[in-house]
Amino acid sequence: MKIEVLYVPDCPHHPAALLRLHEILTAEGVAAAIHQVAVSNLAMAKALRFCGSPTIRINGRDVEGESKDLGNFAMSCRLYPGATEAGVPPVEMIRRAVREARATENS
Repeated sequence: MKIEVLYVPDCPHHPAALLRLHEILTAEGVAAAIHQVAVSNLAMAKALRFCGSPTIRINGRDVEGESKDLGNFAMSCRLYPGATEAGVPPVEMIRRAVREARATENS
């Protein structure tokens, strides 16, 4: 399983999102490396199709699903629907993405 966390340097939500991701991976029994990618400029944001900080991708797919704002890439904070903690994806969003990736790999 390929796991990436894309973030803007000094993003205040990056550490909390990373911790939540680690907790979910442990709970799900997934022992995969987490690759962190610091997005440092707008050109890089566009090249990576970066939707804001932090962005978590599992096997290349955003945990939120496909962005409805294709082409709207920026060096900004990201807000997640249903989040109880600003800028951090909800537990169920990450868990669902992990389980879907595992199911795809096992089929």
